[in-house]
Amino acid sequence: MEENRVGTFTTSLRERILTKRTLLALTVGCVSGIGVVVGEIALATLIFSGPLAPYSSQGVGLVLFGCLAACLVIALRSGFLGAVSAPPVPTLIVLAVIGGALPLEGDVLFATMVAIIVLCAMATAVITLLIGRFRLANLVRFIPYPVSSGFVAGTGGVVCLVALSLMGVRLDRESLAVLFDPYVAANWGVGIAYGVGLYLATKRWNSFLLLPLSFLGTAALCHVGFAALGISGDEASAAGLLFAGISEGRPWPAFGPADLALVDWGAVAGQIPNILTLLLVTLLCMVMYVGGLELAANRELDWDREFRVMGLAAFVGGLGGGPPGCHVVPTSMRSLMFGVDMRFTGVVAALVIGATLLLGDVILKHVPVPLMGGVLLFTGIAMVEEWLVKVKRRVPATDYAIIVVMFLTITIFGFFEGVGLGMLITIVFFVVRLARMDVIESRYTARERHSKRTRPIPDRAILQAEGVRAQAYRLEGYVFFGSGYPLADRLKESLSVEPRPKCILLDFEAVSGVDFSAVNALCRFMRAARGEGTRVVVCAAPEKLRREFKHNLPPAVLDNAHFAADADGGLEQCEDTLIEDYRERHDEEAGALLDRVADAMERHLDRQSEFEELIEALGEWAQVRYYGPDESIVATDAASAGVQLLTAGRASVFDEEGERVDQRGPGDVVETRILGPQAPTRNTVTDVACQTVVLTPAALRLLEESDSALALRLYRYILAADSQFPAQADAQE
Repeated sequence: MEENRVGTFTTSLRERILTKRTLLALTVGCVSGIGVVVGEIALATLIFSGPLAPYSSQGVGLVLFGCLAACLVIALRSGFLGAVSAPPVPTLIVLAVIGGALPLEGDVLFATMVAIIVLCAMATAVITLLIGRFRLANLVRFIPYPVSSGFVAGTGGVVCLVALSLMGVRLDRESLAVLFDPYVAANWGVGIAYGVGLYLATKRWNSFLLLPLSFLGTAALCHVGFAALGISGDEASAAGLLFAGISEGRPWPAFGPADLALVDWGAVAGQIPNILTLLLVTLLCMVMYVGGLELAANRELDWDREFRVMGLAAFVGGLGGGPPGCHVVPTSMRSLMFGVDMRFTGVVAALVIGATLLLGDVILKHVPVPLMGGVLLFTGIAMVEEWLVKVKRRVPATDYAIIVVMFLTITIFGFFEGVGLGMLITIVFFVVRLARMDVIESRYTARERHSKRTRPIPDRAILQAEGVRAQAYRLEGYVFFGSGYPLADRLKESLSVEPRPKCILLDFEAVSGVDFSAVNALCRFMRAARGEGTRVVVCAAPEKLRREFKHNLPPAVLDNAHFAADADGGLEQCEDTLIEDYRERHDEEAGALLDRVADAMERHLDRQSEFEELIEALGEWAQVRYYGPDESIVATDAASAGVQLLTAGRASVFDEEGERVDQRGPGDVVETRILGPQAPTRNTVTDVACQTVVLTPAALRLLEESDSALALRLYRYILAADSQFPAQADAQE
């Protein structure tokens, strides 16, 4: 029975392993691994060329080890199942630039190059691990689209150039002199034909088998051609047509502890600018590739997790001398397209890379060099088409101009210059566009909008007549040098508009920040305002802005500026200024003012007379209460007293956020809760000492029973009073 159980378990396990999905994942993983190996060998050959050519076999081993580490770690830990990873093309291109710039030879050159690769991998690991650990991915993930597109397009241009260089096509006198020698012509002829043919084939057939099968088939044809022409393997190697003719030695491990003594650290220090460029390029690639994978798969990825995983992969790869790696978007998407988005797919691809790493010298010596150049050329053409040609239809003309400029700069001068110029142009365009945005969200006058303060009828008449002389500007966004100077110029122009403003209010409540250049421009406006006799009221200004004004304005100008906590308080100060100025200028016209407000005054006096008579009639039913300054009459955390009428003083009503809603004076209702001890929804606080009369719910019921006519008279008065303050009326019952 025990044997039957073991047999059943073994059969079940075999069935689970040999499912259709598992077999498909095995196939996709193998093909993906072979495709990555072909591309990475071509790029590694590019890095370890020229003076580093004798070490190209070891160089291939280093790149493949970095590829193995990235593919295995990311496959096991990434949030995207089925991810296949490798060192990004731009990173390897910059490494090739560094390798060509080292003024060394022999084993010292190779050891120094390995040290630079390890240093870059470890620095990348530290940066990405810190980003993931402290959840800073959102700070680096937003790269301007023109910069990222120009970067990829420029990378494609560089890849095309280095592919041609690898095949012997260089723009120097010596190379051009032998360009049409038989072996040289065969090198670039076969390579260009294969690269262009592969590109055209992918336009017609969208098969993931196209690259590996075409590479193996063309390589076989090359060897058949060598045999037909009577060219031996040694002759092909000596002519540079086979990889074994470029290098000899073991692929990996490519270095040991003894090699550290050969490192020229002075040469490493001399490459710091290029190393910093490499770190920037690698980080940019990680951001773009993770973002591209997220977009292509239509899935939300945890960016902080992905950065931690890529950091771990860079660390493991650096231990073995490999460059840092990240997700390969097209290859990773292949897993999703075939429904094998499982970690097993990426692990299989990593095993294929590992097998190549162990058996590399046996395989590499049969690889035709023109085909590796052709793979690079195909990669470069595809990148240029996607990110320089096709992107033209998707972006505005100005953004496309940035992409073209970056493409040309990277191709001609280098990555550091191209990325720097692209970021500079993008920042300039951003500043120009931001400066064109109007920071004035709205504009109004004291005639169009009033403060919540209750004012006597003559003052209301003055504000109606003089309100246009108090101009208010509500600002929004970030006020910086690009928008601060136009704002200051516009405010200075308003000083000469008729009628001349007596007061200008600046509301900073919706402003997210102000830089010093904008502060300086506003200070110049405030000096001009004082010279014109115009008072400036600043509302909701952050404490830092107040300090800047105090440090940069002379005392006389600062005295002409007033600061308010909010727009309502600032508008109240503007109204006070207008009323005071009007009275100083029109003492002799007091009679004319009274004539204009006579009707309103008469209605107000009639209402006050009615209120006094009502209070006198309610004498035996009401309780008199007294409040000092800044004391709560009505509080949201206290039960309501009933009906409460203000007989003397002045009080302000505040909403839940502490903003003043309106103001109450003698004759106004401050509380109308008549159904019981419910808590009110707004606070009423005295501005000065106040007196009220209160009718409790019990007193109201007795009043209704004993003198229904007086109760009806009270309710009519309350309804008429509430109609003047609709906001407060809504907050009552």
